[in-house]
Amino acid sequence: MSNIKKEIPYKIYLEESEMPKEWYNVRADMKNKPAPLLNPKTYQPMTEAELGQIFCEELVKQELDTTTPFIEIPEEIRNFYKMYRPSPLVRAYCLEEKLQTPAKIYYKFEGNNTSGSHKLNSAIAQAYYAKEQGLKGVTTETGAGQWGTALSMACAYLGLDCQVYMVKCSYEQKPFRREVMRTYGAAVTPSPSDTTEVGRKILREHPGTSGSLGCAISEAVERAVQQEGYRYVLGSVLNQVLLHQTVIGLETKTALEKYDIQPDIIIGCAGGGSNLGGLISPFVGEKLRGEKDYQIIAVEPASCPSLTRGKFAYDFCDTGMVTPLQKMYTLGNNFIPSANHAGGLRYHGMSSILSQLYHDGLMEARAVEQTSVFEAAEQFARIEGILPAPESAHAIRVALDEAIRCKETGEEKTIVFGLTGTGYFDMYAYEKFNNGQMTDYIPTEKDLEQGFAGIPRFPGNEF
Repeated sequence: MSNIKKEIPYKIYLEESEMPKEWYNVRADMKNKPAPLLNPKTYQPMTEAELGQIFCEELVKQELDTTTPFIEIPEEIRNFYKMYRPSPLVRAYCLEEKLQTPAKIYYKFEGNNTSGSHKLNSAIAQAYYAKEQGLKGVTTETGAGQWGTALSMACAYLGLDCQVYMVKCSYEQKPFRREVMRTYGAAVTPSPSDTTEVGRKILREHPGTSGSLGCAISEAVERAVQQEGYRYVLGSVLNQVLLHQTVIGLETKTALEKYDIQPDIIIGCAGGGSNLGGLISPFVGEKLRGEKDYQIIAVEPASCPSLTRGKFAYDFCDTGMVTPLQKMYTLGNNFIPSANHAGGLRYHGMSSILSQLYHDGLMEARAVEQTSVFEAAEQFARIEGILPAPESAHAIRVALDEAIRCKETGEEKTIVFGLTGTGYFDMYAYEKFNNGQMTDYIPTEKDLEQGFAGIPRFPGNEF
């Protein structure tokens, strides 16, 4: 066997034949499974029939499956994936050179599609199962607009109606992403709105609010259950979404193995948890099985620090308290985040899978302030040539920090992070940063206590 080391290209591309044919269900390898979703009226685990009133039948099965390690990706979905996958794993040679670090830096770039992010990986899957069930359409929420854009693309492709509730501050700050959704045929409503009962209630209690993902979820769920032939779909948080996003981690792992690369640190931004969960799942699986070890870092905004400052408890996934209860790290369902420019991370809770992994010490979390995030985004754009989404820039911030630490210690660590999407529709945020008008908001203990007060109290939900 030759001992000649392969030269690692700037971009590692897989062949179409090397794309994953199955999603990986990390729960199958978890000793401590995520706690089940609870019926908010009975506090009993949600049944398949109960969840089927809100979600598509096949997606409910995926949501509840904690034992099947691999779930086949239907051929129709794999064919759609080929329009923009496999996505490249990039060796950031330019960044390494500029930083003068001995660290080796890689990023998995998910922005090479019109939605501009990883969200399309789950959007097409959820739309496909809705179509297979014979539904007319779906409702959803979107924060920064990437999920709404992805779902509108998938629905247009499959001929489904798409109704999107977009967080109000993003609706106003990101009109072009809104128009992309409308171009693909979606109806887009700023949330909270007066089109739903829960929206009107939130507007009465929080007049002038800029909204949140929790608000938008409530409205989208209400609209879904009111319309015959419609179901609700979600862009993050749920087990099924993290499952679909494992194409990211599976491709990353295959690309690394082609060149015998062993990562030391794996980093992802964390809002609801879909991209982070998708990136790390295959690597966490190795940790859980005792095969390898990695340092895994979740990066969240200091203004919405669910992992680093939240409570591990059952809570509603939405502000209007119409969804099932999920055991997760949460700031409280009535916590309204500040108008942080990373709209996709403005969520009060975290995926139950990631929450359990964090609780069990299998990953760590860091909270970063948005001015330092945009400093990292600007530095990355100038060196690597890609303008990152504000959400993605959270991962960039910590990747830079770790690379600089390697420079100080002389360690040659291999760092892999997820570049979840592009920031070309986020220029309002970049304008604020460039004009020196961006501020940092960190919630006080009093702010957090107000959010925690809304977490439901019942036997077994002490925190």
